[in-house]
Amino acid sequence: MLRRYISIITAILLSLVLVACTAATTPSNNTTTDTTPKVAQRVITLTSLTSDILYRLDKTKIVGMVGSRLFAQDSRFQNIPKVSEGQTLPNLEKLISLKPDLVIGNKDFHAQILPKLKELGIATIGVTIKKWDDLTEITKTVADAIAVDSTPLLTRYQTFLEKPAAASPSTLVLVSRQPILSPNKNSWSGDLLTKFGIKNIVADLQANSPLDGYFTLSAEKILQANPEAILIVDQPSGKISEQFKSEPFWSKLKATQNNRIYVFDYYGLVNPGSLDKIEETCQKLTEVVNKNRA
Repeated sequence: MLRRYISIITAILLSLVLVACTAATTPSNNTTTDTTPKVAQRVITLTSLTSDILYRLDKTKIVGMVGSRLFAQDSRFQNIPKVSEGQTLPNLEKLISLKPDLVIGNKDFHAQILPKLKELGIATIGVTIKKWDDLTEITKTVADAIAVDSTPLLTRYQTFLEKPAAASPSTLVLVSRQPILSPNKNSWSGDLLTKFGIKNIVADLQANSPLDGYFTLSAEKILQANPEAILIVDQPSGKISEQFKSEPFWSKLKATQNNRIYVFDYYGLVNPGSLDKIEETCQKLTEVVNKNRA
């Protein structure tokens, strides 16, 4: 009977008109909340970062989560049911069978799913993270939903940050090669660089790529800017740090000539991923800042 009920509900969900979230947001809070229960008891998280945050706030409240390679070897999450894998949409039938009273997802990637759950009376929170303050706001929102004090976790975040250097060399961040993309200040990467006082040469350039918060560069523009330091972000799909070495302009840059090339993981600097990845990235940025101070 339960299986038949779940099948019927799933069929209804799939027949709903696809709509986007309409809840209001404010510039200081990149979360939307729909009919959140006073205190959520059974929570499903559809992003790796919110899974990590919720577990650290109260691990007894998480009844389902996204499958992520970040946690593949993490013993904390081995016995928690997975409702999706990586960059795929969740299995609605499995999600509903877990009887959540709150689902937390990405406001953009899950824009079609969250309203459907709301129609079923399941509370939802939609989040997106483009700056450091969003991490704080998301943590507060999740903590409030489960009636837990967020102060210890927020205090830990502050230990990640290094005081800005008095002077920073001109720095370019490269996150892809074809096309060549670099984050401006309106991205997680760009805002994190600002926190460390790193002079991002594209910080104030308006995004001219399909990815909001990223600027498309040509080889000519890179040569013209001639950065003194370069941070390269290796993607999960391959090491672009090796690919850039074959570019004709590479050996002509000050950063290359002065051996100021630093390779970063995609998780932490581009996609926050998890709190451990954020902390690792902050530690590496601290090392870069200190090296360039000397």
